[in-house]
Order: sequence, then structure tokens, then C-alpha cells
Amino acid sequence: MNMFSNKMFGLIFSLFLLIGQSCSSDSGGDDIDDGNGNGETPEVVMPTNLTVDIQIQGATESTPNGDGTGEVKFVATANDAVKYGFRLGTGAEIESTTGTIDFTFSQPGTNDYTIYVYAYSRTGHDINISKSLKVYVNDTYQLVWADEFDQDGSPDPNKWKYNIGNGNNGWGNNESQYYTDRLDNAKVEDGVLKIIAKKEPLNGFEYTSARMLTQDKYEFTYGKVEIRAKLPEGGGTWPAFWMLGANIDEVGWPKCGEIDIMEHTGNNMNKVQSAIHSPSSYGNTSNLGSQTVENVAEEFHIYTVEWTETELIFSVDDNVHYTYSPSAFNDDTWPFYKDAFFIMNIAMGGTLGGTIDPNFSEAIMTIDYVRIYQK
Repeated sequence: MNMFSNKMFGLIFSLFLLIGQSCSSDSGGDDIDDGNGNGETPEVVMPTNLTVDIQIQGATESTPNGDGTGEVKFVATANDAVKYGFRLGTGAEIESTTGTIDFTFSQPGTNDYTIYVYAYSRTGHDINISKSLKVYVNDTYQLVWADEFDQDGSPDPNKWKYNIGNGNNGWGNNESQYYTDRLDNAKVEDGVLKIIAKKEPLNGFEYTSARMLTQDKYEFTYGKVEIRAKLPEGGGTWPAFWMLGANIDEVGWPKCGEIDIMEHTGNNMNKVQSAIHSPSSYGNTSNLGSQTVENVAEEFHIYTVEWTETELIFSVDDNVHYTYSPSAFNDDTWPFYKDAFFIMNIAMGGTLGGTIDPNFSEAIMTIDYVRIYQK
């Protein structure tokens, strides 16, 4: 073989090697692992045909923006969607597997809103649309629920239920009382409710008391809560009026959100405190405020929270001592866009109640009424 032939042979051989490497590389590039180890391309499911139906409560030809309650139903549908998300102005996304949610706008007057709706597929891909609507909210509070405690005997079972036990395995705070549903600890008498904490042994605890709540009886979103009451006194007493998100059994605490309308301790008489617990700050929360109120045990005072889409305002006898309105609204800072229920109780000792006076025998919290208003 001559020199020219040798060169041609080498050139052709090198060309075949390059082609073979290229084919091998292309073949490997098509073999993408889908995460299941079978080397297949991951499936992408994209929702399609997202639509949203908006139903404003009381909307008619003469009242196109609603009847003033601010209640709106949103119904979303899409092909290949397994869940939906709704952003309605608070920044937090409300999830729904059915595509249907009820929401109450609370800003007084007639206001324009832009809402965003997302449809999610089983592979996590989504599409979204926006809708504009105008909603009228009556700017006058109307009474929607109340207990005036005008029937002597047991508290109304249609309005109240009880937590029974101590709660240290789930909802307690290292307290020393055992909660009951006995008349000895909660009774209506002479037009008022009396919640009574006593020093008496029961089920391994040294004190008894009552913790009453409207869970599953009455739950609501937004409004004004008023409680006219005299607070108990005595070292170690820890009375409270407060609220928990009605979804607590599904998401737990603090994701459900907690609104402490009034907390007081017998070891620091006349200092009334309000606080917020959310995923962004809970337990020893930084979201709190207080004021001094004279004669909380001897005189009736009105303890109030006003709850809107964007803030919580706490006051005693119309004197505001704390307003909570986070700089950013999301599920961590503002879980307060869903139903909540009301609670009232006297705890003994615990993380806030502190040391119990060894001479303590009994203390009474007297409630004249609980009223809930909405616009």
C-alpha cells in the first residue's frame, strides 16, 4: 500500500470513530430518567379550560354588588385539575380540592377587587386567570350571634360545649386545673354567667374550672366580638377570652391561628393583654399589646376585638391598646381569613398564670354577655 492510500485509510477510520461517538452520545441524551428508574421522560399534565363563576350574595338587578353582607361564592372548574387556589386580596392562598369556596369581604362600602384563581394538576403544573368584581359591604355592624345569659341553670347547650380534662397532652399550658362541665364550675344565675375556679381535688389535679367554646356550634369569619365581664382575682388565676381557627383539627396549632382578645393574671392585677399566635410568631409571641384597666374584678368592662380582612384591633371600653396588621400577608403571618370559634375559661397557674396563692380557694369570672357583630 502506498503512502497516499495509508493516509486515506487513516482519515476514513477516524471519520468512522467520530460518527460512532456521536451516535452513542445522541442515544444517551434521549434516555432521561423520570425519577422512577425506568429511564422514561417525565409526564407533564397541564390543566386546561379554567373558568370561574362568581356569585355575590343578594346580587340582583337593583343591587348588583350584593346585599351588604360581603359574602361571595367562587366556583372554579378546569380539565385535569386536582386542586385550586384562590388569592382574594390578603396575599394568602386559599386551597380547595372541589374548586368551591365561600369568602366574606369586610371592607365597608362598595369596593373593586381583583381575584386570582389557580388550577393545579397532579404533576404540580398550573394555569391561572384573574377576575374583577365589585362588592358592597354595609358599614354598620349588625348583631349576628349573642348569649345574654338570661336563663338560670346550665349554659345553653345549643351555643356552648366544653373541653373536659387538663389538656397537657394537647391543648394545655402546664396548668393545674381540671376542666369540667359541672354547674359547680359554670352556671347562669341572675342574668350572668359565672365561670368558677375552685381549689378541690379531681382526677389527680388540685383545682377545677370550666373552659367553654362555640366550636361546631357557631363559627364565623370577620366581625366584632364584645364581652362584658368582671375578671377573677387571686394569685395564679389566668382568665381568657380568645379564638381559634375552626380548621385546628386539620392543620393543627399554630397554623390555625389564635386570637387572644383578653388575657389577665391574678399575679398582675388590672393589666389586660391581647396577643396573636400564628406560624410566624407563637408561644412567647412578639405580637401583643396591653393596657392597665382599673378595677377589673369589681367592675364590668367591655373587651373587644374588631377583625377585618387586614387587621385585628383590640380594645377595652373603646380604648385601643393593640392593632395587628402585618407588613406582608401570607399563611405564616395571616391565617385569619377562615372561620374561627370563641372560647372563654379560667386556667390556674401554667406558663402565664404563674404561682398559685397557697391560700387560694375560689375565684369567679362574671360574664354579662357575649355578642358578635358583622357588617
